[in-house]
Amino acid sequence: MLQFIIRRFISLIVTLWLIVTLTFFLMHAIPGSPFEKEGKGLSDEVAQNMMAYYNLDKPLMVQYGLYLEKLVQFDLGPSIANASDSVNKMIGRGFPVSFQLGIVSVLFAIVVGIALGIIAALRHNQVIDYVAMIIAVIGISVPSFVIATLLIKYLAVKWGLLPTATWGTWKHVIMPALALSFSPIAIIARLTRTNMLEVLTQEYIETARAKGLSPVQIILKHALRNAVLPVVTLLGSLIANVLTGSFVIEKIFAIPGMGKFFVAGINNRDYSVIMGTTVFYSAFLILMMFVVDILYGIIDPRIKLSRKES
Repeated sequence: MLQFIIRRFISLIVTLWLIVTLTFFLMHAIPGSPFEKEGKGLSDEVAQNMMAYYNLDKPLMVQYGLYLEKLVQFDLGPSIANASDSVNKMIGRGFPVSFQLGIVSVLFAIVVGIALGIIAALRHNQVIDYVAMIIAVIGISVPSFVIATLLIKYLAVKWGLLPTATWGTWKHVIMPALALSFSPIAIIARLTRTNMLEVLTQEYIETARAKGLSPVQIILKHALRNAVLPVVTLLGSLIANVLTGSFVIEKIFAIPGMGKFFVAGINNRDYSVIMGTTVFYSAFLILMMFVVDILYGIIDPRIKLSRKES
C-alpha cells in the first residue's frame, strides 16, 4: 500500500506540473495583456509600469520560473484586476461555497442514482424501469443550465417555493444542487441498473436466495457491493464534472463561489486568478482521483495493489 501511495503521489505531482505548464503557456499565447482591455483608460507609460510590477515584461520562461517558485510556496499571487486582493484570499472565500454546493450535489446524485438504478433493475422491463430510464436519458441529454432555467421558472417564479438567487440558507442550495446533480443521477442510475442486472444473475446470488435470505439482505449484503464498484471508479470524474459545471450554475444563481472569480478572471484577462483557480481545482480533482483509487481497493478486497500497477 505504501509503495502504491508513493507511486500515485509522484504521478499526481507530474500531472499537476503538466497542467500548470500547459495552462501557463496557453494563457500567455492569447494576444494582448490585462492592461490593454478597452475601458481601462491607462496610458502607455502606466501600462508599462503595471507590466513591470507584475513581471509581465520579462521573458516568458523567466515568468514561468517565477510562477513555479511562488507556487511551491503556495503563493498564487495578487489579483491583477484587484490589486488589494490576492488569489489565495479569493479561493478562501469562494471555495467553501462551491465545495458545499458540490458535496450536496454529489451526495444527492449518488443516493438517488443508486436507488433509482436498483429499483429499475429489480423491476426490469416494468413501468418503473422504463420511467427510470427515460429520466436517465433526459438527464444525460439536457444541459444543467437548461435544468436550472426550468427550476427557476417553476419552483421560484411560478410557484414561489424557493428563492431565485444568492446564498445563505438551505433553501438557496436546493435548486442549484438539483441542476448540478440531474446529469450525474442519470449516469449513476444507468450504470447501477446495468451492473445490478448482471450481478443478480450470478451463482452466489442464487445461493443466497436458496439459503432463505430476504431480498433486502441479498441486495444490501451481496449484490449492491459488487454493483456499485463501477460507480466508485466514476466518482473522480463525477466530482470533476460537478465542480467545473458549477461555474455556470453559480453564475445563473448568483452564488458567491469559485465560479464568480473564474469567470471574472477570464473577462478581465486576470492571469493570476485564471492560473490560481485552475491550479487549485486541478490539485483538488487529482487528489479526489487518488482517493478513489484507494477506496476501490478497500471496497473490493479482491483487488491487490501490486508492483505491476501503473
